[in-house]
Amino acid sequence: MHPRYPRLLHDSLSLSAAERPDKVAIVDGGRRLTYRELHDRSLRLAAALQALGVRRGDRVAVYLENSLEAVVGVYAALYAGAAFMVVNPQTKQDKLEYVLADAGAAAVISEGRLTALVEEAAPRLPALAALVRVGEATERSLALDDLLAAYEPAPEPRGTIPLDLAALIYTSGSTGNPKGVMLSHQNMVFAQGSLVEYLRLDADDRILNLLPLAFDYGLYQALMSVHLGATLVLEKTFAFPAATVKRVVEEEVTVFPGVPTVFAALLSLHRRSPLSMPSVRRITNTAAHLPDEHVPGLLEMSPDALIFKMYGLTECKRVCYLEPELVLSKPGSVGKAIPGTEVYLLDDDGNEVPPGGTGVLHVRGPHVMMGYWNLPDETAHMLKAGRYPGERVLCTHDRFRQDEDGFLYFMGRSDDIIKSRGEKVSPVEVENALATIPGVREVAVVGVPDALLGQAVRAYVVLDEGADLTEQAVKRAAMARLEGFMVPRDVLFVPDLPRTATGKVRKKSLVEQA
Repeated sequence: MHPRYPRLLHDSLSLSAAERPDKVAIVDGGRRLTYRELHDRSLRLAAALQALGVRRGDRVAVYLENSLEAVVGVYAALYAGAAFMVVNPQTKQDKLEYVLADAGAAAVISEGRLTALVEEAAPRLPALAALVRVGEATERSLALDDLLAAYEPAPEPRGTIPLDLAALIYTSGSTGNPKGVMLSHQNMVFAQGSLVEYLRLDADDRILNLLPLAFDYGLYQALMSVHLGATLVLEKTFAFPAATVKRVVEEEVTVFPGVPTVFAALLSLHRRSPLSMPSVRRITNTAAHLPDEHVPGLLEMSPDALIFKMYGLTECKRVCYLEPELVLSKPGSVGKAIPGTEVYLLDDDGNEVPPGGTGVLHVRGPHVMMGYWNLPDETAHMLKAGRYPGERVLCTHDRFRQDEDGFLYFMGRSDDIIKSRGEKVSPVEVENALATIPGVREVAVVGVPDALLGQAVRAYVVLDEGADLTEQAVKRAAMARLEGFMVPRDVLFVPDLPRTATGKVRKKSLVEQA
């Protein structure tokens, strides 16, 4: 294992612990963990997982809020020879049960009220061998601290190679059920290396993460930090922006990743009372387009920051980025392919589109996913035959324009998935949830353009005769059934939904109307 080129994802932690054992790896509120401690805990938990029955290739679910225990869980799964899957703590019971059953999770690491949800689902999860709880043990769970004390930091080598599965990242699917994106060690080691290269990061950086670790943008802040031997500053929420700014200043954060809604909230505060985050040297944005008019305000807060606009999707992590020096001269662009990869546009007939044209974006590179877990048809929809014999490339199904200089501009999505706040939202999943609300007869969900969210979720609802639901009542009911980012921004009541001759809802008409 060359020190600069780890073969496996967890090799980065072994290297950083050897090179910088006493450096703070994670800041979690008032708690701090050094690289020696992170490495030691990850190895001990890996040994415990193996003793509890986790084998090479098994899946270990990390169902926790952003915390140092969550990062320990990710690396423990890898050291045990397993693959990890981080589950958003907002995930409701039905979806939780679906992803754990679909993945055949052998172990779950959880906490508090979340553990109770796993315990409720456990009888219907035949592959589940172990439930580890942060805090005190319960009748069905083992306490994390007890396991760390009981096992030595010496898990058995499992013979993992770079082609093995490292992670399952669940993302919304067009059928309404989440899809597990399969990423190998090779995929993820390459991606983290390419990211730190173009972002120009190093071991002295202090990287903020206020995005859920279940969201690949949030996950990679942790992976990049460990890969570099940098310091990760974890935040559980962005509900209180002023508190986040205070943390950034106190911890001398140098890298601030966000999505447009985060930056809009900061700018709103800044306009009322000027903010200052002078330590920040990198501001990164993805998920939705960062409005060009935000740039001056962000530079007022962090004058030395380089601002990176990017585009990506879970199936390959990141596709392209715009050099910060070009943010003002290439407004609206998301740049060119990340280092070590290639992109090109094809028209509807499969012909390559020259500069100046518009087409569907295709991606070549070592970061392209292995496929979707147990979904061969959906995999075939995304992974296509490439230019060269035997290769498969990622068809994003997103339309882009490429200018004469080769810079890319996002034009729209070819599929039905809504991308809002950086999360993929399945319209079918939202429709199914809203349809269970008493008084709702029919519902159709579409994405509509939004300057900050990228796309906003809009629901068109037909009520039963005599029902007197209000927009707020529907939203409250939706909050009880869905994760926050899936709750519609707009609820519009209509007498009927437009339909095709075969009786299908004509969503295109609703989008055009919007």
